Amino acid sequence: MTGYNALVEQHILEHEARRKHFDELLARAEQGVSSSPEAEELGDELAALRQEREKLLNHIEQLKQKTHEEWQEESIEEAGPMILWEAVAKRLEALVERIGR
Repeated sequence: MTGYNALVEQHILEHEARRKHFDELLARAEQGVSSSPEAEELGDELAALRQEREKLLNHIEQLKQKTHEEWQEESIEEAGPMILWEAVAKRLEALVERIGR
C-alpha cells in the first residue's frame, strides 16, 4: 500500500470511528428526548443534527471516490470533514448533557 493509500485508509477509519461515536450519542439523545420536558425543542435540534450527520456521510462518500490529486487539492482549500465531525459532535454532546440532567 502506498503512503497516500495508507493515509486515505487511516482517515476513513478515523471517520468511521467518529461516526460510530456520533451514532452512539445520537441513540442516547433519542432515548432521552421523549422523557424530557423540552421534548419538542430538543427534538428539533436532534433532527437538525441528524441532517448534518447525513451531509457529512455524503461528503465522506464523495471523498472516497476522488483521486489523489483531487483530494489533495481540496484538502488544502478547506479545513476538512474531521473538524466538521468535531463541531457537530460537540453540539450533540451538549444536547445529551441537557437531556441527562
